[in-house]
Amino acid sequence: MNFVTQILHLVGSGATAYISARNMRDPLTRPHTLAALQLAESGSVPFLEALRDRATAEGDVWLAERLDRHANDERRHGQIFAQALKQLNKQVIDFQNLPQTTTEGTPEERQRSPFFEAYFEGYGSEDLKPAAIDWTVFIASTYILELDASKDFVRMAHVLPDADPRSASLKKGILSVAQDETRHAAYLREALERRVTPTEATAIIAAWRTRKVNALLAMVGTFLQKGGQSPTLAEEAKPTQAQTQAGSEPLRREEIVGAGR
Repeated sequence: MNFVTQILHLVGSGATAYISARNMRDPLTRPHTLAALQLAESGSVPFLEALRDRATAEGDVWLAERLDRHANDERRHGQIFAQALKQLNKQVIDFQNLPQTTTEGTPEERQRSPFFEAYFEGYGSEDLKPAAIDWTVFIASTYILELDASKDFVRMAHVLPDADPRSASLKKGILSVAQDETRHAAYLREALERRVTPTEATAIIAAWRTRKVNALLAMVGTFLQKGGQSPTLAEEAKPTQAQTQAGSEPLRREEIVGAGR
């Protein structure tokens, strides 16, 4: 990673860390942030499970075991954020109820991520499916994301006030997520060095770090083009039949922390 890229990495990482921490601290933007995190964490589970099955079929028991634990971790992370949304009487929006066309474009256009389009530039959608993705591409690209996420989660956790029981509970849950992400990054780095030399691993990681910087710039550019506006991913929770009959009670603070055990 050259000097300019390193500077852009520091600036970009600092900016995204500030924005994510600010959005978690602000009660108005916290539901959207929690919903985005729930979707991201839970959404990765099928992909990781498919990779686990592929590693098993290829005889790589070591990697299969770690991918299995990784998938279970991500499932639990999604539960932590879903529980936090419930405490706010919110839930992830039902995408099926969204209008087919909006000022933001078609559903397909809305689902495109400028970040991931730039991050995986040069790779087609078929290249990135679990059955086809090159192991080195998966390992190195995911290593960067997990390593950075571990730091971002710590920052988000620390902006939550300890005086508020719900925020304190969420803080503990997010810190447990950060610990898992650190462990994920560690096994991915080891997995890479099982395939290539340490020198080659360092070069590959540097290349994906550069991709991450370019992806952040693309994401920021799109964000500015939209005037800083983004559709919310959270909506008011729909009461269950039991809640309608008995009344909805707030979750105990242990329920969020318990989801992280």
